[in-house]
Amino acid sequence: MTEPHILIAGGGIGGMALALTLHQIGARCTVFEAVPELKPLGVGINLQPNAIRELYDLGFTAEMLDKVGLPALEWALVGRNGNDIHSEPRGLEAGYNWPQYAVHRGELQMMLYRAVLERLGPDAVRTGARVTGYEKTTDGVIAHVQSAQGTEKIAATLLVGADGLHSAIRAQMHPAQPPIQWGGAILWRGVTRAKPIRTGSSFVGLGTHRHRMVIYPISHTDAEGYATINWIAEQTVDNTGGWEGDWNRKVPLDRFIHHFEGWAWDWLDVPALIRGASEVYEYPMIDREPIPTWVDGPVALMGDAAHVMYPTGSNGASQAIVDARVLGAALIKGGVTPTALAAYDATLCKPVSELILRNRGAGPFGLLNMVDERCGGIFERIDDVVSKAERTEFMAKYKAAAGFAIERLNAAPPTIPAGARVA
Repeated sequence: MTEPHILIAGGGIGGMALALTLHQIGARCTVFEAVPELKPLGVGINLQPNAIRELYDLGFTAEMLDKVGLPALEWALVGRNGNDIHSEPRGLEAGYNWPQYAVHRGELQMMLYRAVLERLGPDAVRTGARVTGYEKTTDGVIAHVQSAQGTEKIAATLLVGADGLHSAIRAQMHPAQPPIQWGGAILWRGVTRAKPIRTGSSFVGLGTHRHRMVIYPISHTDAEGYATINWIAEQTVDNTGGWEGDWNRKVPLDRFIHHFEGWAWDWLDVPALIRGASEVYEYPMIDREPIPTWVDGPVALMGDAAHVMYPTGSNGASQAIVDARVLGAALIKGGVTPTALAAYDATLCKPVSELILRNRGAGPFGLLNMVDERCGGIFERIDDVVSKAERTEFMAKYKAAAGFAIERLNAAPPTIPAGARVA
């Protein structure tokens, strides 16, 4: 009897987390990654405690994660005049059993990649190979793989599409899907060597829902007290003409810095922070409409291929890691079968689709919307604008929807029990 074999299209954070999960539970897999060489690209992202829990269960430690980022201590929203709207501790400081981490996206991917090569062997990842489509068969699936050598047809038991925003597998599974959705927000992203603000490891959202900055460190401080500060500048414009330009292009500061002139207080100088970046990249803030299913028989979607969402909730990468673990749990119970994929779909597709729409409505940054509507974002006492009880309730609802409500997460059993193996 042929040993079951799972193909993974895409070697990003989700694809690598899935490969490590499959190895942990005893399922054979191969990852196909389109780029010829993986490099630590990107800037900062946040990993919520629900994702860190899964990384710990995969054998990663705080010491390992400290090499690619640092634990977040605080999450804060600040109004247009520099006064606090809401702040709360995060991770261990908030009482979670696991920390929240702010990390360099590319360094995290490389950490996972190195672990895949070490644990599964060098043949587990084929770079320069893109999965462009699939055929379902009576006993599995055939993946079409494009490489410099031409197109191969590779038979396997299951195929998982972790191939991101422009997923070829999703496009085949849902050929009538609407185009990528752009709501009008433009993001300018960069990193600057600077001294951290507030707690020294604070995630700070500043401004309004249509005009804001997000700032947080993604490295521990050096001997001089400086860290790598990740920042995102955002401005919402009229989107009726659609997005024009590259999806990820380097731009000069004078393209956007005028939107943030005057944003300076005794604790933060936003224009100086922006000017300290060596390079800045421009992105549209986009997502896709939710789809009714992530599964087509022996084929499944995960990560951005399944649920690309606005980054307002800082949970895109976290959800990709959770996807991998929930899929692994379904395989333990149902074997390497389409039945297991269907169980995975039934567990995640509907609630994560709801999260996509919640993030489109500003996610946890909805508090900025609320304050802006009530006072234009300028106030002396936030309690006169939005009560503490209202703020706390708002945040609690978002955490529950995103899967990291503290009591529920702390009490939950492991997604994959120690030593569990695929049927």
